[in-house]
Amino acid sequence: MANLGSPRYHFFCAFQVLLLFQAKVLCYQYKVGDLDAWGIPTSANLQVYAKWSKYHTFKNGDSLLFLYPPSQDSVIQVTEQSYNSCNLKDPILYLNNGNSLFNITKPGEFFFTSGEPGHCEKKQKLYISVLSGNGSAYAPSYGPSALPDTASSPSYPTVFGTIPQPPSSSPTLGFPLFITAVIASATWAIIDGMM
Repeated sequence: MANLGSPRYHFFCAFQVLLLFQAKVLCYQYKVGDLDAWGIPTSANLQVYAKWSKYHTFKNGDSLLFLYPPSQDSVIQVTEQSYNSCNLKDPILYLNNGNSLFNITKPGEFFFTSGEPGHCEKKQKLYISVLSGNGSAYAPSYGPSALPDTASSPSYPTVFGTIPQPPSSSPTLGFPLFITAVIASATWAIIDGMM
């Protein structure tokens, strides 16, 4: 049996902790609208949020960042019925600090609109669907078939470089954990044999 107070045992425990950090949890923070941020869409780009959500895949652990001038706008989470009718009364969640973060903690459908009167009617609203594994999103008010079906990413000015696209599939944790277990077992056998 190994001596729990020995430096080799402490090294082994530290090594196992480091190996366990290899199991990655990939969560993303998405800036709603990318370069357009959160605001009333321009007449040249009325479908900005429908296009934006079409090019993103959402999952549990991700978050949505709404950026806007707090003196001019806000974000509310509403029911589907309130979303479709642009009813701003009785929101589920009200955010108004200009740097609003919404954490996705469960699968389902999420509906957002501006909390300012008249903004929802001008298409400042967002719908996302988070499925139990990976999710997809689109704005139902425009319908997914109304959007261009292109395989390339949306065309934005690249002032700050290219816009990163999320991975096409989520990594699984099984392989890194298996490797960690094999390495840990081999290391333990070597250390146990030295003692």
